[in-house]
Amino acid sequence: MTAPVRIREIAAGGDGVGTLEDGRTVFVPRSAPGDLVELADLRLLKRFARARVGRIIEPGPHREAPRCAHYLDDACGGCQLQHLSPEGQREARSRIVGAAIRRLAKREIADPEVEAAPSDWRYRSRVVLHVQAGGRRIGFHRHDRPGEVFDLRCCEIASAELQELWVAVRELRSMLPPGLKNIGLRADRDGGLHIVLEPSETTAWNGAQRLHSELGKKGLSATIWWDPPGGAPRTLAGASETFPATVFEQVHPAMGDRVRAWALEQLGDLMGQHAWDLYAGIGETTIALAHGGATVESVESDRRAVALAERRGPATGITRHDGKVEAMMPRLRSPGIVVTNPPREGMDEAVVAGIVAAAPNRIAYISCDPATLSRDLTRLGEGYAFRQLRAFDLFPQTAHVETVTVLERV
Repeated sequence: MTAPVRIREIAAGGDGVGTLEDGRTVFVPRSAPGDLVELADLRLLKRFARARVGRIIEPGPHREAPRCAHYLDDACGGCQLQHLSPEGQREARSRIVGAAIRRLAKREIADPEVEAAPSDWRYRSRVVLHVQAGGRRIGFHRHDRPGEVFDLRCCEIASAELQELWVAVRELRSMLPPGLKNIGLRADRDGGLHIVLEPSETTAWNGAQRLHSELGKKGLSATIWWDPPGGAPRTLAGASETFPATVFEQVHPAMGDRVRAWALEQLGDLMGQHAWDLYAGIGETTIALAHGGATVESVESDRRAVALAERRGPATGITRHDGKVEAMMPRLRSPGIVVTNPPREGMDEAVVAGIVAAAPNRIAYISCDPATLSRDLTRLGEGYAFRQLRAFDLFPQTAHVETVTVLERV
């Protein structure tokens, strides 16, 4: 039997980190900094080990009881840090960001401040539920068995509107089409609700109007979408001209707005500047840049997002490019500032090279992954110095964190 282990920190991904007697690092999910734990199911690998909490001998100072029953009972993989207080979670995320940049980007910085969310619960405007066993299990993957889905009753981080919608859909699951892979639930900023059905194969289904009617009897109006593999998403019931529910938008809109506002504040006076908005999504940052007095060229590969941005306007001072950023960069004219908000995998190497060649005075890099952020900072080279770094609590109860890094040309 191994000796008890003291957990010293939280690693990227959310596992607690301790050290075995033989010096190997051990990763322990659902453990907290300061915990003294007996380990169970210890797996010794060549350079490290994995285990789970067998018994908590002494709890760490930030450990608290999880609010969601699924977190422990079903090992829900949607959250990783519900066993930590909000303060403990923010400390963990701050260190995850700082450690990644110091270790991978070789930049000597302090752990950043983490701006707290208005609420640590009921914030998500979008959830994706996975379907197994012919619809008998609809929910999230287990963190320790990622191929297995448990049947979800209540998600404590989904918005109240989405949870109400899920309760109704769950009661009507017999009306769902066979062969579903995923079910997306989404609330848009105008108060509309959406159900996105993703079949595993390209098939037809004629039950959408009936499902829409039954939801109406429960006092809910939701647009039902069909998103087949390899095909274009379309509405089957509800509004025909509506918010495109399959287009990317931050799952925590209020904090997404705060991230955007802070990033632009750090860029200084925008009047008369020419700006690039890379990975522009539905154009919210583009609009903010234009309102600040900049001319803007935005680039987004999702045509539906670009079309929505065009409809929302404004058109004056904005040129929108539809395509991959790396392909569009040769068409862009030289910028004074760049805002880049890439997906989790970060920027393509050609995009980084294009930014370096364009030599903007300032760059605001919005990132949801400290590791790929650090890689891209290394690629940008020594020609840019840190001006500001801040993290934002976009994803309470999870190990994910949003950061804004503002760089200045030296």
